[in-house]
Amino acid sequence: MINLEKSYQRPKAKGQKSKVNVISLMLLLLYSLSAFSQNDITTSNDSLNLKRNVGIVMGTEAALYAGTMSGLYFLWYADYEQEPFHLHNDNNNWLQMDKMGHTMTSYYVGMLGYEALRLAGCDERKSNLYGGPIGFVFLTTVEVFDGLSSGWGFSWGDMAANALGTALFMGQQALWHEQRISMKYSYHNTQYPQYRPDLLGSTFTERMLKDYNGQTIWVSCNIKSFMNNDAKFPSWINLALGYSAEGMTGAVYNTNYYKGQAIPEFTRTRQFVLSPDIDLTRIPTDNKFLKTTLKVLSFIKIPMPALMLDSQGKLSAYWLYF
Repeated sequence: MINLEKSYQRPKAKGQKSKVNVISLMLLLLYSLSAFSQNDITTSNDSLNLKRNVGIVMGTEAALYAGTMSGLYFLWYADYEQEPFHLHNDNNNWLQMDKMGHTMTSYYVGMLGYEALRLAGCDERKSNLYGGPIGFVFLTTVEVFDGLSSGWGFSWGDMAANALGTALFMGQQALWHEQRISMKYSYHNTQYPQYRPDLLGSTFTERMLKDYNGQTIWVSCNIKSFMNNDAKFPSWINLALGYSAEGMTGAVYNTNYYKGQAIPEFTRTRQFVLSPDIDLTRIPTDNKFLKTTLKVLSFIKIPMPALMLDSQGKLSAYWLYF
């Protein structure tokens, strides 16, 4: 979903595929795993059925992990030189938008690992303990691959972001047994990909994944969950704080030319956005299909009015912010 691709450049290989596409595929597979668990696993307190169900979930997750890591290696890393394990500090890339992507991916993969175990019949504590860290494990493997590749390096900044996403999910499950604070994603088209389509995407789908200028990562807080149980406030209304950035045609510095064509000068700017939100998972419904659909879509921030304050001190208002 979010571009986790390292941003400093290397020569392109024939047949190269973007690492972000493989990572997005992993997320889709994990969503499928969640649906499989819900439909095909018979929940029961019987210890034999519980072991069987947990075995199915853990075996499926292991197969997905092994298959995705193998595919990631052969589709992305195999065409490039390997070297001894090394570090790379990329903390100043993309005004930290890539780190936000790591945090969100780790958060949601951990959530899916947890939910699969809960649907298999595992108790709350074990589901959180064994399912919650899956996102961190998955992304740590990606970092190790980076650390062994000449084109990248192991990033402690990425690891910190991965840990933050995992801690956000597991901490809330341990403390409240629910997610009162969730992470969300939104995207709007920007002018910047036309100047660097190789880096920021040439199609709408690619831009959604690769154009950090158009992405906003949100932390969405459910208001009712922090009130007394008898409060009349609607349970599905949230308040969201978003972080975004724009004016970026390069990872650390903007480029002046692309294929001989001049690129206008842009100011690299951080943006902080405040907006109401809707928690789709808390909309009351007895329809199982609709409930599952709302849950799958819950990572998307619904367009709503918003206020934005940027790092240049400019305050802006939007009737609808995407």
